[in-house]
This record gives sequence, structure tokens and C-alpha cells, in this order.
Amino acid sequence: MPPKCHDQPPGPSGGHVHQPHLPPPNPYAHSRPGPGYTVVEVLGEIDMATADALGEQLDALTRDEAPQVVVDLRRVDFFDCSGLRVLCRAERRARERGGGLRLVSDQPRIHRMLRACGLLGRFPPLPELPLPPRGASGAQEPSGT
Repeated sequence: MPPKCHDQPPGPSGGHVHQPHLPPPNPYAHSRPGPGYTVVEVLGEIDMATADALGEQLDALTRDEAPQVVVDLRRVDFFDCSGLRVLCRAERRARERGGGLRLVSDQPRIHRMLRACGLLGRFPPLPELPLPPRGASGAQEPSGT
């Protein structure tokens, strides 16, 4: 399983993690920089007619070395195996380049689908976006409580 995004070491410039060029948004997915990773927010219905739009975003973001991508599925109304195929391809590309891909979902139906397809171990969904990596610009250190 790839490391959690907030467990990643700081980038080579001492805490500034490279942010890739963001692909243009489309009606089903748009990307934005996050603290140490790039967020892809997925919207609406992802099925065989729309999965390529998500794939365009993820392909662009997994081209560079060590991509850290977080796919936010909290605003998805429908997600089928076409979307899973795109996620699997993007996760493999990210891993091959020394990076990782994580999912954010608070939807039980997404969890059930991942479990039914045997992908819950590969994509254990986070309930919310990960914390910034330690040492990242603007990140606060834990208070020690």
C-alpha cells in the first residue's frame, strides 16, 4: 500500500513540494494544489461516458516524477467500474513514478464498491483531505497532546 500523503518527506527544496502543471478543468473533474499533493475533485456521475474526463485529469497529474495525487470523491453522485479502471491506471502510473494516489470518500456506496471489487486494500478511502506533510510551508506541528 502506498504511504499516506501526510507521511511523505518534504520535497528536495526543504519543504517545498513540486506542484505539477494543473490540467484544465472539465465538467467531471478539476484539480487544485494542496499542501504536498494535488487534489482532483470529482463531480457528478462517472461512468463509461464520462470516465475519460477523469482520466484526462489523472493522466496529466501522473506524468511527472513522484506524483502525489488525492482524488476527492465526496461530490460524486454515481461511480461505476469505468471510474475504477481509471483510478487503477492512475494509481499504477503514480506508483511506477515513485508517487502515490489516495482516495477521499465518506460515501458508504463507494466503500462497498471498493470492497466488492477487492480494491479496498489498494484504495483505503480517507474521510477527508490529508493533513499537510510535516515541514510543508504553512503546516503546523502537532501540539503533542
